[in-house]
Amino acid sequence: MNNTLQLKGQFTQAPNNSKGGGAKLPANASVDLQKLKGLLSDLERLQDYWSKNTILSGSLISVYYNDVAAKSNRVRALFDNETIVGARFYGEAKAPKHVITHFVPMDAISEAIEKLKGSMDILESKFDGKISTIDYDNKIKNNPKNIDRIFRQEQSRFKSTFKQIIVDAYYVDNFDVLIDMTNLRDDSIITIFDTKTNTVDLMGRIGIHIDNNRVIDETTIFLFPDEIELLKSNAGYLISMGVSDLSELVKSDFDFAEENSFSVPQPQNEPTIGVIDTLFDENVYFSKWVEMKNLIHKDIEISANDYQHGTAVSSIIVDGPSLNPNLEDGCGMFKVRHFAVATSDKFSSFKILKDIETIVKTNLGIKVWNLSLGAKLEINPYFISPEAAILDKIQSENDVIFVIAGTNKNSNEKSSKALGAPADSINSIVVNSVTSAGKQASYTRTGPVLSFFTKPDIAYYGGDETDKIKVCTNNGIEYVKGTSFAAPWVARKMSYLIDILGFSREEAKALLIHSATPWDKQDISSFLIGHGIVPKKIEHVVNSTEDEIQFVISGSSQDYDTYNYNIPVPIHREHHPFTAKATLCYFPSCSRNQGVDYTNTELDIHFGRINKDAIKAINNNYQAVEGHFTREKDARQHYRKWDNIKHIREVFTERLKPKKSYETGLWGVSLKTKERLTQKHGLNLNFSMVITLKEIEGVNRINEFINLCQVRGWLVQSIDIKHRIDIHNISEQDINFEE
Repeated sequence: MNNTLQLKGQFTQAPNNSKGGGAKLPANASVDLQKLKGLLSDLERLQDYWSKNTILSGSLISVYYNDVAAKSNRVRALFDNETIVGARFYGEAKAPKHVITHFVPMDAISEAIEKLKGSMDILESKFDGKISTIDYDNKIKNNPKNIDRIFRQEQSRFKSTFKQIIVDAYYVDNFDVLIDMTNLRDDSIITIFDTKTNTVDLMGRIGIHIDNNRVIDETTIFLFPDEIELLKSNAGYLISMGVSDLSELVKSDFDFAEENSFSVPQPQNEPTIGVIDTLFDENVYFSKWVEMKNLIHKDIEISANDYQHGTAVSSIIVDGPSLNPNLEDGCGMFKVRHFAVATSDKFSSFKILKDIETIVKTNLGIKVWNLSLGAKLEINPYFISPEAAILDKIQSENDVIFVIAGTNKNSNEKSSKALGAPADSINSIVVNSVTSAGKQASYTRTGPVLSFFTKPDIAYYGGDETDKIKVCTNNGIEYVKGTSFAAPWVARKMSYLIDILGFSREEAKALLIHSATPWDKQDISSFLIGHGIVPKKIEHVVNSTEDEIQFVISGSSQDYDTYNYNIPVPIHREHHPFTAKATLCYFPSCSRNQGVDYTNTELDIHFGRINKDAIKAINNNYQAVEGHFTREKDARQHYRKWDNIKHIREVFTERLKPKKSYETGLWGVSLKTKERLTQKHGLNLNFSMVITLKEIEGVNRINEFINLCQVRGWLVQSIDIKHRIDIHNISEQDINFEE
């Protein structure tokens, strides 16, 4: 096998020099007077509505679009994008449309009404009540419908406003007040729209009196059922999203097998993985490898069942290969710091939200965390769960990563069922189960998340009816199945990559996901196994076959374009005899109150041959390429726009031909950084890419590639597992200095 290479070199940073241009109607479009009259009627009705509802200092206006709206196609003249406080989808699942909520002062509605009236006058008098794209783009100076001529004649400064109003009207169906219809009957976690008002004070105006102990963040609070009804009756328009606080755990299938006859050595310098789960039984054979911290309230009654799940999960992390020789991964043993936060029945999401952030921030030495708790209820298609949001926040702010079980269906549930929280965490690695034969397990639940994000990320072996996973619990050795027991195997690999081999979390995540991707046609909508099944052996994650060159490149985004056009792919007979695939990973900050527009930063990857100072991308990605237009819906579907994992590849077939080598003979990579909000969340955002080049004739060209890279100034390191283990062992030794 060939070792994976680490290439270290300089990325160039460049600003966005595109001028963007002004408002523009799409081809073959038109806007008529009736459309503007309808929007005017909506705004006048909302103006009256909010003049009578004075709890807020402003008004909540929801804009219903006719499609998934790119940032550039959202209203600009009528309302400012900086006033957006929420986004979700409406309409059919197969053809979603955006509804985006703004919080604006009352005078903003008045201004929008006046702009609409002025535009209606011009549309009626100068365009006979209807303007088409041909009229809009008319450049004939003497034509009576030439916009420049019209406004020059009238010496009006209203031209740019009129043009933008027409574009706004084209993309908008209507304006309304969004009322969340979620029926919550239990204690619940409620998120309200950000109205720039202290949440405790705002609740007080409605008659709901809460203290700061029931506040998670600026807009998310814990409410009792009677308080929820009061909120819905008096100010239902405030509710952005809500979920039940009392989550019922997904049950795992345990079969008693035999008494324990295993033993383990004393722990030494092995890495520690964090586990957040139910209780751990300190009487099991591997207990000296586990440090348990019980965070369950002392008044909660504990039963023997409360030790079963958590103990089983930790047994895989510590000693999984001894229990399951067929799943030997070559990673060795791991220590565990086990935090008990729930019993085996139900748990309070509010309490766990409070616990998790404290747990991680007081244990920052632990880089990999396993979370195999999952809710029975399905995730909401319009917003991220509070549990997932706190995990995403922790990971964007700290150098840690969570590995999360994809949750299970019960045996009596035959139809498809969506993932349960917190498996909707975008920054985490979410793991579903496959059988020993590599088929999706019968209990597997499905993504996507927010109707778009690819979840789960990957799949691993979690047991099935005929070949279950062997674990140790407080009852002895048992056989189990479930995603809860697939996730710990992935946590072991992540810890090995980070804590022993020394990869960053971005590199480790990219390597892991990349290793699961095959060379056949990419199914970007695989919401059952994600990007694929992770190999059992760690060497198959780190190394590649002898006909492949695999390398890792890492950096950080400092400007709009982060690029390197200096990758010297070997040339044979004036051609590159390779096919290629690449995986990009990064950990963006996220905004739960933005609903379906959850991730704040997009890194748009372009990778391929350099032709005339431009990249010919292997996936024909024309986003951000001058002269090309990509609809937002297509950009999300085909190029995973706004997803924090990008995998692109060429399909390997026996009929592949070598690629022409252009003038420089070089390949390059460019990452275009795009921000959803005005804050530059992408500044200093770390990223990693794993790239594999497969020689189509089976020739091993890795040494040639290494030499070419060194000549062009790259620092090349070959990832030798044994050598890295030796370095890790030396670094972990205690040194005694003689006096």
